Parts: sequence; C-alpha cells; structure tokens
Amino acid sequence: MLKFFSLGFTLVELLVAVAIIGILGSISYPLYSDYIDNIKIKTACMDIQNISTAIAKYYTDYQKYPDSLNEVGFGSYLDPWKNPYQYLNIQTAKGNGPMRKNRFLVPINSDFDLYSMGKDGQSVPPLTAKVSRDDVIRASDGAFIGLASNL
Repeated sequence: MLKFFSLGFTLVELLVAVAIIGILGSISYPLYSDYIDNIKIKTACMDIQNISTAIAKYYTDYQKYPDSLNEVGFGSYLDPWKNPYQYLNIQTAKGNGPMRKNRFLVPINSDFDLYSMGKDGQSVPPLTAKVSRDDVIRASDGAFIGLASNL
C-alpha cells in the first residue's frame, strides 16, 4: 500500500524556525543600532568641520568671529538628532561660565565653542557631566572633533 506523506511543516518545525528568526533579530538589532549611531556621530563631526571652516573664513574676512551661526549661513542647520548646533563666540562671552570645559574645568577652546548636544539633546559646560558625554564637540581650537567621552 502506498502512503502519501504530508509535505507541510509541523507545528514544532514552525516554532523552531520562528525561535531562530527571533534570536537572529535580537542579536542583529543592537549591532544595527550601534551602526546607525556611529554614522550620526561621523555626520556631526563632518558638519562641525564644515561649520568651523565657514567660521574661519568669516574670521579671515572680518578679523572677528561671528556672533551667531546665522552670520555664516548655518543658523537653522540641525545635527543628525534634529537639534540645532551650539555655538559660542569666546571673545564676546562674559566669564568662563558658558564655555565648554575639560575634567580640570579648563576651557577646551580659546577661539569659539561649536558642538552638537548628541543623542540625548542635553548638555552642560563641563564635559565630565553625564549629559555631556554623548556630545560631539570641537576642542583644542579645532585639533579635535569627536565625542566628548573620547577627549
């Protein structure tokens, strides 16, 4: 007697396949999320470099730094997290209060501060503060552009 076998999947086989797909998804999502975060950080670094170049050109033309990013055409420019870039002309700042500072509370720039508030959209002047660790900053008068946690 000839028996016909079912060519479909059993419930156990389907559950195993779904479990494997779930495991692969749970492994790959954090990797993908980290990849996207790294791309956003690199984009912010490139933006800060471009804005710094425009500010340096402005300084060459007028022998002073602009009072705002509007003067160099970047006033409404947003970082990859949809927040405006932050700028401070140190020459016109009153005191050291608003300047970005390293772990010794020394200002990290002598010309101007330019940074993105990072993924959390929050920041305070000392880079050692938790909310400032994810900021993408310009430091050492442009010699360093990257995450505040790497400075």
